[in-house]
Amino acid sequence: MPYKRHIFLVIFSLLSVLSYGQNQGCACFVKGIVRDKHSGQPVVGATVQILGQNKGVFTDASGRYELRDLCPGSYTMECRIVGYASFQHKLDLTAGHEENFNLEEQEVHLQDVEITAHRSEALSSQPLTTISGVDLEKTRGQNLGESLKGVTGVTTLQTGSSISKPVIHGLHSNRILIMNNGVRQEGQQWGSEHAPEIDPFIATRLSVVKGAAGVRYGSDAIGGVILVETEELPYNKQLSGEVNAVGFSNGRQGVGSATLQGGIKGLKGFAWRAQGTIKRGGNIRTPRYFLDNTGISEKNFSLGAGYRNQGFGIDVFYSRFATKIGIFSGSHIGSVTDLLNVIKNGEPLIKSGFSYNIARPNQNVAHELIKAETHYHFKNGSGIQWTFARQLNDRNEYDLHRPRNDSIAALNRPELTFKLSTLTNDVVWDHKPIAGKLAGQVGISTLYQYNLMDGRPLIPNFNQFNIGLFWLERYVTNKWELEAGVRYDYRTLKTYRIVNRETIANDFQFANFSGTIGATRNFSERFSARLNVGSAWRAPNVSELFSDGVHHGAAAFEKGDATLQSEKALNTTASLKYADEKWSVEIGGYYNYISDYIYLKPQPEPILTIRGAFPYFKYTQTDASFTGIDLSASWKFVKNTTIASKLSYLRVYDQRNDTYLVMIPPNRLDNEFKYEIPGIDEKWHNTFVSVGNLLVARQKWVPANSDFLPPPKAYSLWNLQAGTSLRFSEKQELEIGVSIQNIFNTAYRDYLNRFRYYADEMGRNASLRLKWKFGS
Repeated sequence: MPYKRHIFLVIFSLLSVLSYGQNQGCACFVKGIVRDKHSGQPVVGATVQILGQNKGVFTDASGRYELRDLCPGSYTMECRIVGYASFQHKLDLTAGHEENFNLEEQEVHLQDVEITAHRSEALSSQPLTTISGVDLEKTRGQNLGESLKGVTGVTTLQTGSSISKPVIHGLHSNRILIMNNGVRQEGQQWGSEHAPEIDPFIATRLSVVKGAAGVRYGSDAIGGVILVETEELPYNKQLSGEVNAVGFSNGRQGVGSATLQGGIKGLKGFAWRAQGTIKRGGNIRTPRYFLDNTGISEKNFSLGAGYRNQGFGIDVFYSRFATKIGIFSGSHIGSVTDLLNVIKNGEPLIKSGFSYNIARPNQNVAHELIKAETHYHFKNGSGIQWTFARQLNDRNEYDLHRPRNDSIAALNRPELTFKLSTLTNDVVWDHKPIAGKLAGQVGISTLYQYNLMDGRPLIPNFNQFNIGLFWLERYVTNKWELEAGVRYDYRTLKTYRIVNRETIANDFQFANFSGTIGATRNFSERFSARLNVGSAWRAPNVSELFSDGVHHGAAAFEKGDATLQSEKALNTTASLKYADEKWSVEIGGYYNYISDYIYLKPQPEPILTIRGAFPYFKYTQTDASFTGIDLSASWKFVKNTTIASKLSYLRVYDQRNDTYLVMIPPNRLDNEFKYEIPGIDEKWHNTFVSVGNLLVARQKWVPANSDFLPPPKAYSLWNLQAGTSLRFSEKQELEIGVSIQNIFNTAYRDYLNRFRYYADEMGRNASLRLKWKFGS
């Protein structure tokens, strides 16, 4: 098979690197330790970077840093972190060099910085991948799900070409927690077409924690956690900002975003930030036809402010995300015969030209978040943090056809309305380090939410309350990092349904423990190993318990089961990582056993309703095992030239029924060839060009006759990217990026797209990205 030959060639080339001789080109490095000048303790999370180049790292738990692949020459290094005065040092490199930094405390203590900067980070023994800097800029203009697809083991669950949500190791929706600026994102995420209501432009870092993370983040973190992290507010700094403009050829989509921030003159310790984004796009085009009514409109903004003084800090944040998304009209079909013909013929019944108009069916969604966080750090090294947040998710879904009653139709009301209000409260206490090696935290989290639904019955109204208590400890030596933790969560759920004109209330109670134990072994500066065993659990949500009707956004009829039990997961992850001047390899394996796993099972025949014919799905439960491998490697085989490969392998098995499961991501291989062009002068830098190929296998591990349409064929997509930066002055810089996705306009369908029954995926898509940065 071609796919297997590709995997063999990539693995063979990676192994052959072990015997490849070292190139003496840009092989210099600088490493060292960052410490507090007075206490001598290591500073964790400090940024060490080379000014004028896109090279920078964070110090680890031992305060160590290392920058590699540097050419001989003169550099200015800068070390900085909130709470310490930044420090610069000039350096002439001809070979390897060690440079230690001693930072002068400014206003807060070392422990203050560690808490505020790393409150939401994963355990060190868990796989963590972060997208930032140039890699993040390449994704600007895309939604959150698409922005994360470059991470090994991460793909997307799609509903058409405009709606996608992240999938980690085969798990998605309520099994993946998204922490938006330190707050647990709560929306109507149970539907395949209910994408996260987050503007990626607010983030300067997107991080993915793979594996069960129930101890630190609470119930539902069975598959992992996504951290959407904003930049620290610019305390005591001058006005600065950036303007982003992105254009896409497919859908003729345009995106504009701007950020303005700074301190407040005359008021020491204050800072503020304002940000906004506008997006507009029209009908998406496949290689052969347009997809009718697939436009999108988006208007978002956020505001933030904060104050810092002598160990005390307070931050407030507000954001509003508002979008209107057209649902492909060809997914709404009037009869079972027409539906089966569309599936058989492979083309939609409805075709159109280009238009920006968003008609029925569509979604109109608004999400508001308001957050307040305050902390105080004591002189003995302990500290306490309190975060309170309120979220309001307002989702309106419109069917293809208006009501037959003209007076009702004139009101143009949505057929489905969901209003979910959520209050979260988190208090975390970090105890002072014991003997400089043992550090830990104890916390309590509460969540209260209520959901009001109007329109055609699909799910009931409900109230939900959750309380969780956790305790984590970490022991660090020169070679080892050991971690352990335990958590207990208790949840109550009360639903209200109208049956035969009577209100019926149902009460549910769920409770469980979560635990984690992990170890990291640093064999050398270049080679390390990680092992983590963690448990997590998830209570069934209201849609899984009580769905009963047409879900028009997903173009499906869904039926719940009120007898479903909680999911319980035990996840083991292990990884090895090696990196030097020329190449790096990280390989990780995982085994996730989930008892009482809940999933939407396709039924043998579509269902005909008064609103049309739809695929029919029922929520059901089984025991499932998720076994997989993530492999990523890069090889700088000549100066400025790198080959990188990422392989994701996943096999999911239904243990109860001795078969496979449906809707599991197929295996994939992603390769990239990148050439970095040396700067012409001091103005031009970060210039590169890259060519990539994504090879996705056919999902063969599915039960026979388990779906309305067999999994689509394997496909191969070629992509091209290029970028550069132009520095006008120390305070002004312009970044330029271009890309072409699906260069050869290949027609294909993805197994994880709910609309693969009706139409092909998006065709060729070219984009232009501009970013102007100004100020300090």
